[in-house]
Amino acid sequence: MLGIIRKQKESIIIKIVFVIIVLSFVGTIFLVWGKGSDGIGGGKGGFAAKVNGTRISLEDYQNAYQRIRTMYQQIYGQSIPPEMEKMLGLKKVALDGLIDNLLALKEAKSLGIKVSKDEISASIEAMPVFQKDGKFNFDQYQQMLRSNRMTPKDFEGGQEAEVILKKVRQAIKDKAAVTDADALAQYKKENDKLELEYVAFAPADVAAEVKLTDADLNEYLQKNPNDFKTAEKVALSYILLDPASQAAKTTVSDEEIQTFYQKNIDRWQGKDGILPLGEVKEKVKAEAIKQKTAKQVFELAADTLYKNIKSGDLNLIAGVLKQKVQETPLFAANAPAPALAGEAAVIKKALELKQGELGGPVETAKGIYILKAKERKAATVPALAEIKGAVEEKTKAAKAVELAKKKADDAAKQLSTKAALKTQTTGSFGFSAKGDIPAIGASPELVEAVFKLAVAQAPATPYKIGNRWYAVRVKSRTEAPKEQFEATKEELKKKMLPKKQEDALAEWAKGLRDKAKIELNPNITLDK
Repeated sequence: MLGIIRKQKESIIIKIVFVIIVLSFVGTIFLVWGKGSDGIGGGKGGFAAKVNGTRISLEDYQNAYQRIRTMYQQIYGQSIPPEMEKMLGLKKVALDGLIDNLLALKEAKSLGIKVSKDEISASIEAMPVFQKDGKFNFDQYQQMLRSNRMTPKDFEGGQEAEVILKKVRQAIKDKAAVTDADALAQYKKENDKLELEYVAFAPADVAAEVKLTDADLNEYLQKNPNDFKTAEKVALSYILLDPASQAAKTTVSDEEIQTFYQKNIDRWQGKDGILPLGEVKEKVKAEAIKQKTAKQVFELAADTLYKNIKSGDLNLIAGVLKQKVQETPLFAANAPAPALAGEAAVIKKALELKQGELGGPVETAKGIYILKAKERKAATVPALAEIKGAVEEKTKAAKAVELAKKKADDAAKQLSTKAALKTQTTGSFGFSAKGDIPAIGASPELVEAVFKLAVAQAPATPYKIGNRWYAVRVKSRTEAPKEQFEATKEELKKKMLPKKQEDALAEWAKGLRDKAKIELNPNITLDK
């Protein structure tokens, strides 16, 4: 069964089926496993959450998390990478599901909602994953449960809770209704045309009005020191050993050549396959000598450094190794000394050393380095006098942003009080889910707001679109024919009802959460 699903993992129908199973297995079954003295979700050990005093055990949470994780793996037929798991927020999904379902089940009990054994059986028999040729298949049912390490009793107990949840949620949805006023508002939103007048302010527009004082500069510097902090710097003394200069003294045996060939056999690929050792022996030998020499030189450098590291004397080490000491001026990670250009590993190690400390060996393509931090200069924030120009530039930019926002706020207040302002106009446009507004840009939030307004009305606050703030007011509204609304009203209500029901359900669930006392275990880390 799971093999078939994996083969069709892109099928929308199969994914929907799996969603049903996920909800059944994860959403409720752990609320009836491991019942404690309080009746629901007790379990042994610590708690994942407490909801109005009822514990959701760590075991229940971990089982829920592992099962939903397994379900995703079965859907995609592979392990879920950590970054994808974090993006999906599986841990939070598992715990939120347990909390919401626990609250809903208790609410169902207070509403007197119950289910019969026949309803439970019917809900299970209706699941596509348990059917064969369109009919419930008991063997398939047992096989699916065994593959998920469940007993019929466990699953049916969870399914009882699932059916109760469906009934209580449906009861909430059934209370939702689309009124004539709702339908008319939607009709007008979809069919009316608006024209807006607006005032826009960008930081660049008002930058010339910004006047700065020394107090402004000092305040900005104190609040944003990292914007002006100088980079940490180090000056090095170092020696560089070149293994290639020692290669002529290195020999390798036939056995070493054979071993190197076997370990790196993919290097000797010809157009007809792997080339035999006899054809590439000289190349293999040269590579084996190069590797052996590098290893010997590295070990020599490491051994010499280890024996003399407490002395802190790089000249002493250089004498033993018959190398010359080289030096660099002070440099930062983002501006290395020319001699170390491209030597990222060396630069990283250098910035880890304390002043006077020896370090290494560090092996790179150029050779093997032994380092000494000759001088270190910590990152500092210069005095204002030294960086006044840079501070002025950033402070002015920040103040221009503040001023543009303030001017837009003031304009929005004036427009909302029907004050006369010099404005621009957008031209006529219709509702767009993408939020497209001529002359302004795209802002779904602004479009939603203005299509709820009448002529001469304005949102109380400006909207930021791109790098500008827009204060707007409805200049004109061309209304769609009312007769057409009356003809399509009932059809529109039907179309709007599912969302109205989902909104009512979401509001109900939020209300349960808002009224509940929920305590999360602070030691649980949830992906967000």
